[in-house]
Amino acid sequence: MRLKPIRTEEDYDKALARLEDIFEAEPGTKEGDELEILAMLIEDYEDKHYPIGPPHPIEAIKFRMEQMGMKQQDLAKILGHKSRASEILNKKRKLTLEMIRKLNKELKIPTEVLVQEY
Repeated sequence: MRLKPIRTEEDYDKALARLEDIFEAEPGTKEGDELEILAMLIEDYEDKHYPIGPPHPIEAIKFRMEQMGMKQQDLAKILGHKSRASEILNKKRKLTLEMIRKLNKELKIPTEVLVQEY
């Protein structure tokens, strides 16, 4: 395939098909180099045409808790009160700056995710 910028959906579909054809190419080979460049072109096109926004703050907390095997009572220890953890997870209480700092530190959730409006 002759590499060129991906400008249209047709270009995108062709690039995806070619990527599938050479997906197992060895690094350092002609096809391996093509695969690497094609992946960059596809990623750039997808970033521009199919952007993925940041997750909802509360969904990010729930997801991270699940990853870490945490229960609501574990979150309560971080936030200070069992009822506060429940209110946060049920979207009845907004996160405060202090809570955001604690969640960032303890759960390693980026602050830019936690500070979003919801």
